Amino acid sequence: MLLMLGFSKSKCDPSLFIFSTSAATIFMFVYVDDIILTGNSPSLLQKFVTQLNAIFSLKDLGTLDYFLGIEVKSLSQGKLLVSQDKYIIDLLTKVKMKYSKGISTPMDPTLYKSVVGALQYAIITRPEIAFSVNKVSQFMCSPMEEHWKVVKRILRYLKGTVDHGLVFSLAKHTPPFNLTAFTDVDWASNPNDQRSTSAACLYLGPNLVSWWSKKQLLISRSSTEAEYRALAQAVTKVLWIQSLLKELKVPLNTPTILCDNQSTIALSHNPVLHSRSKHMELDIFFVREKVLNKSLVVSHIPAQHQFADVLTKALSPKRFLLLRSKLNVVDPSTMFHPLELVGGVLEKRIG
Repeated sequence: MLLMLGFSKSKCDPSLFIFSTSAATIFMFVYVDDIILTGNSPSLLQKFVTQLNAIFSLKDLGTLDYFLGIEVKSLSQGKLLVSQDKYIIDLLTKVKMKYSKGISTPMDPTLYKSVVGALQYAIITRPEIAFSVNKVSQFMCSPMEEHWKVVKRILRYLKGTVDHGLVFSLAKHTPPFNLTAFTDVDWASNPNDQRSTSAACLYLGPNLVSWWSKKQLLISRSSTEAEYRALAQAVTKVLWIQSLLKELKVPLNTPTILCDNQSTIALSHNPVLHSRSKHMELDIFFVREKVLNKSLVVSHIPAQHQFADVLTKALSPKRFLLLRSKLNVVDPSTMFHPLELVGGVLEKRIG
């Protein structure tokens, strides 16, 4: 019908119709049964209202002041103010905050930095939140509301698992002990800059002794390149721990680093440097030298057994809980405490 009246449909917005002549321009915006009509010819506007009213039953509400929950107010000098006073008041009433005290800014960056900084310290005994905290730490300079929501979700998770902690167990065998590292990468995982997230967790015997989740500083052109950068970082850490334990006179077997990328493993053993890998030559020679002189072993592990996976990305609840247990994060109430049990039995007998 509007096309018959001389309007043309906008190619950019199907709700917008345009009537244009050399003398006048009229815009009509249609949303379900609500219409906004505006233009530079009052007589032509009235003509279209009359024509439409002859076809449909229209109610002319006059000058635009309210549309789809948005209030429109005319100001001096031809300015318009659009606001949502009623909508916001209704929202506040819905959540019982209509009479709450107002504040001048929607978010406090100082509070954000303070809370995220505190969460970074909590990682000391809660490695399973390392990835999440690493993510929110990337927005310290200009946090947005969605970032604060993620921080509050982490806090809610900690509230629900406040008694959990990192457990250390006695080694099941005599020295020398095993030093094992799991290293993993989520390649080009950051949608803003395409950088990868690398992670690792290091075990001395059955105990987790070091871990990290970090965004890589450089963009990797392949998953192999990203994995190799993570591997080189893990090798550096393993060598440091090996040196420390040697100083402490703790005997060790040859350290093992486990990676789920076959190309990365092959590159660490292959003495031929391909043109495709020449740009990461330093990392390649560093790792390969340690492998060739038997300072450490780099081996493959299937992805489903990759413990560091929980430090690189968000996982399903089932997968997260499984890998959390592999990081030795436990609820102490589920553990068996023989001394407490014996004491309890004796107390019961005495009573």
